[in-house]
Amino acid sequence: MTEPANNTAPLDDVRALVHKPIPLDTAPGERVRAALLTMGREGDFGRLGEAAEWLANWQHRYPPRIEKPILAIFAGSHGLVDEGVSLSTNTDTRAHVDALREGRAPLSAIATQVGANMRVFELALDNPTPSIAITAAMSERECAATIAFGFEAIEDQPDLLALAVSGAGVGTAAAAVACALYGGSPDYWVRPSNLTPPALSKRRVELVSRALTLHRGHLSDPLEALRCLGGRELAACVGAIIAARHEGVPVVLDGFATTIAAGIVHAIDPAAISHCIASHSTQRLAHEAALERLGLKPLMQLEFQTGGGLGSATAIGVLKTACAPFIA
Repeated sequence: MTEPANNTAPLDDVRALVHKPIPLDTAPGERVRAALLTMGREGDFGRLGEAAEWLANWQHRYPPRIEKPILAIFAGSHGLVDEGVSLSTNTDTRAHVDALREGRAPLSAIATQVGANMRVFELALDNPTPSIAITAAMSERECAATIAFGFEAIEDQPDLLALAVSGAGVGTAAAAVACALYGGSPDYWVRPSNLTPPALSKRRVELVSRALTLHRGHLSDPLEALRCLGGRELAACVGAIIAARHEGVPVVLDGFATTIAAGIVHAIDPAAISHCIASHSTQRLAHEAALERLGLKPLMQLEFQTGGGLGSATAIGVLKTACAPFIA
């Protein structure tokens, strides 16, 4: 696929990619439905049957199968953590990335178990984006370039792409973007899990409120909202979602941040995320609210506190199970 051109309005090229129609042959999914009816009554396989049909359509093949899944983790750092809105630090993000690369993180073991190739994409970890309450997170050119960088998630031609993000402060940035996309007060989208101290939640709400005030006038456009309020990991996720659609790769979303990345694409063109499925819903209420706005029903209910890739990685195993009746 063609990357955004290097011109004076680079985000216009991203919009054009999102709007570009992608023909979908539903014949593979129809074969899945027909095959399921030979195995039992209609609806016997529930969400597994729906997932198998979705996979077949977006892989453009019957039977659906998962042989080259990739778990792509985009790691970024945020200057807003210096304002005391995160339980972790940018140093913690670096340590987590190192643990992933060295196979010491629990997520590494899950990826191995489900047979996924885990790729960690570092996005200038040593150069955090500035605080969104002070200035825009990215220039237009940097935002477009980071979206284009996200295309690399499918360079190995996977047959399934599972997304995840890592980065202190990414949840707060995603909440700010959600405010721009969907309206509502910052406290609605910052809504914490039951482990978040009230004082921390208050600081997050105050920071998001300042950011929204600072960038008002730029937030009606989804990509401008991403540029001003988001982070590099969100931009890279947007790129991965766009590229996967053009290359016929189904996408598994993880937690709140990856859902908001899909929400940015959806806000440009709702049809542009039909190749995405929600792996799970975390205990973060804002995650559930975002999924509702995208019309996505979680594949699993695992009651994770956060995303971090645990849900999307686990979903790979579930989706392999969904394929099993057709390739046994």
